[in-house]
Amino acid sequence: MAAPPFLATALLVLTLTALWCGNAVRAQTPVFACDASNATLASYGFCNRKASASARAKDLTSRLTLAEKVGFLVDKQAALPRLGIPEYEWWSEALHGVSYVGPGTHFSPLVPGATSFPQPILTAASFNASLFRAIGEVVSNEARAMHNVGLAGLTFWSPNINIFRDPRWGRGQETPGEDPLLASRYAVGYVTGLQDAGAGNATDGALKVAACCKHYTAYDVDNWKGVERYTFDAKVSQQDLDDTFQPPFKSCVVDGNVASVMCSYNKVNGKPTCADKDLLSGVIRGDWNLNGYISSDCDSVDVLYNKQHYTKTPEEAAAITIKSGLDLNCGTFLAEHTVAAVKAGLVSEEDVDRAITNNFIMLMRLGFFDGDPRKLAFGSLGPSDVCTSSNQELARETARQGIVLLKNSGALPLTAKSIKSMAVIGPNANASFTMIGNYEGTPCKYTTPLQGLGAIVATVYQPGCSNVGCSGNSLQLSTAVAAAASADVTVLVVGADQSIERESLDRTSLVLPGQQTQLISAVANASSGPVILVVMSGGPFDISFAKVSDKISAILWVGYPGEAGGAALADIIFGHYNPSGRLPVTWYPASYADTVEMTDMRMRPDTSTGYPGRTYRFYTGETVFAFGDGLSYTTMSHSLVSAPPSEVPVRLAEDHPCRAEECASVEAAGDHCEGLAYDVHLRVENAGAVAGAHSVLLFSSPPSVHGAPAKHLLGFEKVSLAPGEAGTVAFRVDVCRDLSVVDELGQRKVALGGHTLHVGDLKHTMNLRILSRGQKMRFHLVGVIELDEKYRSWELVKGGEII
Repeated sequence: MAAPPFLATALLVLTLTALWCGNAVRAQTPVFACDASNATLASYGFCNRKASASARAKDLTSRLTLAEKVGFLVDKQAALPRLGIPEYEWWSEALHGVSYVGPGTHFSPLVPGATSFPQPILTAASFNASLFRAIGEVVSNEARAMHNVGLAGLTFWSPNINIFRDPRWGRGQETPGEDPLLASRYAVGYVTGLQDAGAGNATDGALKVAACCKHYTAYDVDNWKGVERYTFDAKVSQQDLDDTFQPPFKSCVVDGNVASVMCSYNKVNGKPTCADKDLLSGVIRGDWNLNGYISSDCDSVDVLYNKQHYTKTPEEAAAITIKSGLDLNCGTFLAEHTVAAVKAGLVSEEDVDRAITNNFIMLMRLGFFDGDPRKLAFGSLGPSDVCTSSNQELARETARQGIVLLKNSGALPLTAKSIKSMAVIGPNANASFTMIGNYEGTPCKYTTPLQGLGAIVATVYQPGCSNVGCSGNSLQLSTAVAAAASADVTVLVVGADQSIERESLDRTSLVLPGQQTQLISAVANASSGPVILVVMSGGPFDISFAKVSDKISAILWVGYPGEAGGAALADIIFGHYNPSGRLPVTWYPASYADTVEMTDMRMRPDTSTGYPGRTYRFYTGETVFAFGDGLSYTTMSHSLVSAPPSEVPVRLAEDHPCRAEECASVEAAGDHCEGLAYDVHLRVENAGAVAGAHSVLLFSSPPSVHGAPAKHLLGFEKVSLAPGEAGTVAFRVDVCRDLSVVDELGQRKVALGGHTLHVGDLKHTMNLRILSRGQKMRFHLVGVIELDEKYRSWELVKGGEII
């Protein structure tokens, strides 16, 4: 999205607030079409609520001239008084709460703020799919409540489900992390929560609000060393595209039934995504059967003409995007050039009809053409449903579940009664606006780290630096050192903000900004008590020095934790909540940024050149912290209750070529996939003295064929256990769906040979082999625990045979 520059955002908010205050409570009436009190309008077919959405949209389209039609191709939908259709703004945002970014939503004295949840990168660290949906439901309630009083639209261009491929990406904070499965489950959970569709798989299913999965596809370079997203051409292999970048979007459409997909600014292999018919009509609407509309990122169509020079004329740009499958242009380009494109024969009016019909169907499903929304299904929602105590508590709970404990020498949790004074130091120690990240809205309230900690013990605050840049004379070292020297315990809150990482700004280094490292070291060396280091950021940093330092007792990563971030941090530091977050991204050493070009889109390592690969699935180098790392105040143990057989037969058809020759893999589709699904049951026990939640991550390591990942995530479940309590976590492993890998041509294949399933140190191997019909195979189940590179095995189930 093309949001206002960050430095202007605060001024923009103040200006909007002043305008709203000056106009008192002006906005109370929602925008809608088909006013039931108007008999003429009520007689139109598109106002007939008993008809299908597609029939109503077709009727409306038939009543429009070409000049009128193109006004419905852009985000600022033109008003059409003769048909009683008001102006409508499609662009609203709800990345982690209702946002003022985008002209479709505003705050006013009537609704001065909305619940601000943590940035998605921290929410994803909870590894709690039910939480993803719960947040979506709260955000959509608040969005509908604002719509019902004329302050918000119905179409929200969220979530961002791009893979956080490179640690320097400025927008990684907006995403669910680097893993395709985690991103997929986040997308499905958040979208279904937002849309609250009920029987939403039907074409005409009603929606509370319409979500949008973005930015499609292979988009993760914003502005790195002069390389800009507007002109960047992502060179991506078909294997990497289908294995890494596409799965979250496929899940969003197929499983989440999302209302919209947004194509990105960049090119993919030479073609702008918004002008790629194969990607839009072929994949999204064809293969995945999108039940919704396709939107461009803001000004993408203008960009492909004026910056990428992909077409010779603006009319050609309008034509190629519409013909490729684009339905809505965020911007004005299609409204300005489509009529001329039709008259020049570059695109047909029928193509325009198809696009606006998709848009109209979505508005029909949202109730925009059903009259006053206050008289419809969600009409009871209003200002009192925004910033409720339960909504704000969910924001705090989300931050608690996401915060990751990366190091603990035993200092945490702290005991408040034993602390007479606490030094709270660092450029993010009293951060408020920083906590909510980008694509933000006005929060209900703020609780900063200083406020959260200060509510429990007496604190002394020293920023150490005047800002996170922490450079030059901004370093206020001596007062910070003095505060730490006289305190019983020191909490250092450092990291980044939107001046370091954001949309249109990628990082070039993985080292903490400016002199933050010197500040941390000086304060830690001077401290008379334990030092707790808190990193507030979207992307990772190389903090190896702190990891190995005896002077730093504990390390916490808190992402951008939302409006209640300081309260959630205090909950964890003082043991009111047991941390359970796990890293959703790999933390690389600083040398990674020095040796790996951010623009190199390859996921897999290249041993011939020393290219180390990307993300935990393929990266071959050393890490500072690994994907999935996260400590607890208690000890959780795993044991295998039941598992798939150690020998799994793959029965191929008699004429399958792999019967005549040796194959490394077989296609992940067909009759041989039937019946190849097994249950994995794990017993999880809290063996410690503290109650806590625990995310169980099930991984698979496939055979080394087709450049398969070293391991990949198959599933995750979160369980809460009291001390001494045990529970069972179940996973269903479908061989062809879950154990398949993508080959060099982008086809899913099931590798033959040993697949190792593992949860922590617990391992179990499944050996897949081709079996002729009628052949008998003896088997037994074997589980393996890896402890300090020594193996211990046991027989779980007595021998049997497969016919």
